Amino acid sequence: MAPRTGSDTLVSQIPAGPWQAALEYATDAFQRSVLYADVMRQRGNQYQAHMAKQAPHVLSMEFEQIESGDTLPRPVNYSLVRILPPADAPVDPRKRPFVIVDPRAGHGPGIGGFKPESEIGVAVRAGHPCYFIGFLPQPVPGQTVEDVMRAEAHFLETVIARHPEAEGKPVVVGNCQAGWQVMMTAAMRPELFGAIILAGAPLSYWAGWRGMNPMRYFGGLVGGSWLTAYTSDLDGGKFDGAWLVQNFENLNPANTLWSKQYNLYSKVDTEAERYLGFEKWWGGHVFLNREEIQYIVDNLFVGNKFTSGELVTSDGIRLDIRNVRAPIIVFCSRGDNITPPPQALGWITDLYQDDNEVRAHGQTIVYAVHDSIGHLGIFVSGSVARKEHQEFTCNIDMIDVLPPGIYEAEISDKTPDTPNADLAQGNYVLNFGRRHLDDIREIVQQKPEDDRRFAAVARISEINLGLYRSFVQPWVRHVISTPVAELMQRLHPMRLSYELFSDRNPVASPVAPLAEQVRESRQPVSPDNPFLVAEKMGSHVLESGLDIWTKLRDDWVERVFMAVYGSPLVQDLAGLGGDTSPIRKHPGISPEHREFMAQRAIELRGLMETGGLREACLRLLIYVSAAQGGIDERSFNLIRRMRAGKDNVLALDEFKDVVRDQALMMMLDREAALAATRVLLSRASARDIRAGFQDMEQVVTAGLPMTEAAGQRLEDMRELFEAAAKEAENGKARAPAATGATAAQAGARKASPRAARPRKVIASTRSAPVKAAAAEAALAKPPAAASKPPARKTTKTATAGKTPAPRKRAPRKTAA
Repeated sequence: MAPRTGSDTLVSQIPAGPWQAALEYATDAFQRSVLYADVMRQRGNQYQAHMAKQAPHVLSMEFEQIESGDTLPRPVNYSLVRILPPADAPVDPRKRPFVIVDPRAGHGPGIGGFKPESEIGVAVRAGHPCYFIGFLPQPVPGQTVEDVMRAEAHFLETVIARHPEAEGKPVVVGNCQAGWQVMMTAAMRPELFGAIILAGAPLSYWAGWRGMNPMRYFGGLVGGSWLTAYTSDLDGGKFDGAWLVQNFENLNPANTLWSKQYNLYSKVDTEAERYLGFEKWWGGHVFLNREEIQYIVDNLFVGNKFTSGELVTSDGIRLDIRNVRAPIIVFCSRGDNITPPPQALGWITDLYQDDNEVRAHGQTIVYAVHDSIGHLGIFVSGSVARKEHQEFTCNIDMIDVLPPGIYEAEISDKTPDTPNADLAQGNYVLNFGRRHLDDIREIVQQKPEDDRRFAAVARISEINLGLYRSFVQPWVRHVISTPVAELMQRLHPMRLSYELFSDRNPVASPVAPLAEQVRESRQPVSPDNPFLVAEKMGSHVLESGLDIWTKLRDDWVERVFMAVYGSPLVQDLAGLGGDTSPIRKHPGISPEHREFMAQRAIELRGLMETGGLREACLRLLIYVSAAQGGIDERSFNLIRRMRAGKDNVLALDEFKDVVRDQALMMMLDREAALAATRVLLSRASARDIRAGFQDMEQVVTAGLPMTEAAGQRLEDMRELFEAAAKEAENGKARAPAATGATAAQAGARKASPRAARPRKVIASTRSAPVKAAAAEAALAKPPAAASKPPARKTTKTATAGKTPAPRKRAPRKTAA
């Protein structure tokens, strides 16, 4: 800091007391005001320079363009670039590539790689090849949502072709709007995806918590999507993304009108760089075509047609999320007022009626719900990148091999007391707890009466849009010329706030030299200055007042929406009065899928005795971990170490297929699968059998604490493996590799009664085994029509009426 002169000397001569405190505060307040004005001037200059670029972005890393979407048969304004890794983070060609897709929801591209601690930064530091799909500010004339989907599929084909050595297909990260766009592409081309991470992405648009998520009501309050068409007409056939940004701003008036600016003013000495970096992205408004935004609003925001399977491409492909075979990781937050957890997770309850349906469609769904982070923080926050995104990235291979089902990602701190801490990467330990559809229902809290209200909005929206197109739109298009549309775009309030104060404005010209003088003689006031304390108190009161007003506004919006669209008269006018059936109808299972699953069930039964020690060990692992309630990254990393030290190791994709096959066999008929394990073990030596069991015992005890049920199952499997080892020592001939249902039945007859009927243990409600009959029904038959899932029943054996009670034994000292 520069030595004090001038006014400093004057301040030092004033006696201590309130006058001196007032003068010190006044000096500091004046200097902060000048520096704040200078930051606003820099923001205006930055905005103009940024928007003058042909391809503005906020990526912080070097990149090279691989392919441009304007050269495709159906051109789009998207492009594919490769992130150039720094010298200290070389790429491992065997690791699967990451593809980050940024949201086109009013802002420009690059927020996924906004800073080193970001989704892109985490993937690059982990050694993954990294790609980014961005876009230009202006759309290609005639570009549609389907065109963008096909472009994304083409880009993924390019990425796959560039990495033939990678162990797995690309991991695709979709932020916010890009999330549902990625899911549409995955439903159309599921074979291109290795895993999908959805960060703050809405898929079920009618869902939400009462009293907390008012944004879902706005479409109904304005009468539907006619306003979208009107706004596009005012902009000359394009939709200005600044309107979307303004909607986000209106959600939190306290932050928009006061907190964000006061935070800069109060910390102007240190906050300027961060503020300007964020504003560079926040102010980079982009456009969508009329056709794009109308499709989005009609079919998603108002119509909610994606999760009901009503969307069909131009060539007849139905966009059904159940077609996606890649693991789906959903990351959302309770503090997100744009994409709350019900909208991020509601698609699961929209599509599935019970857990068996999830498994029968082969879907692995992992979700994580943050307690407090806001919408932007999900894909911008450095702390989130260091924790959640880091853990997802480091454990993506583990997620890829999880058996079908629903899991919750639970991240805990790694401490010196953490067992086997060397097996957990980074500063955290990731566990995947088994969950059920009822757990998702508890989060979503779907209300049928609210669904009827939103269905009324959708019907009325169609009517109003038709009336607008017939009677108003021709006049608007006749009046609005291209120059008028461009002028209205420049005069948008969101743009004016950036345009008005820059070096182009003569009023701002003296700010820069004055700010330089202030920096040279900066005199920050002490934190305990009473006037500064009063300033902060006043700021807090003003912010609280705006928060109260926002709460009152949101409550009023919800009350009006509920009253208007809950009215029997309105619902009658919308054509819903005589329809008493559920509004959200289950999309159903196609006959082709039922036939496929029936054949798959037959195939799995025929494969129960196919394999050897590897398959037997996997059944042990699945059987024990089911009673443990989840699986820990330490267990998977131990498996990875074991695989690295052995020859003839399966590739990751092959290993994933084997794990899934064994898991489905255990779901289809656990008793028969365990009975056939004895046959699988008969093909190995006694030494290998015992070594295999010891390896699996280390795996299941490496992570989560052993439950009583899991310990009992481990003891059962110990006896089975030991009996098989003794048979091998006694010189019994090893069985040849068996295939087909006949071999499986023969193996079941050879197995001992104990192997055929593993003892029944009391598991937690989160790990109750699937009944063989119910599993086969899910695989081969259509589900019974019901408003709620059937109650869970006690598991029975496939061969007898009742399962024998567990035989008590003295506890054995083991690693468990």
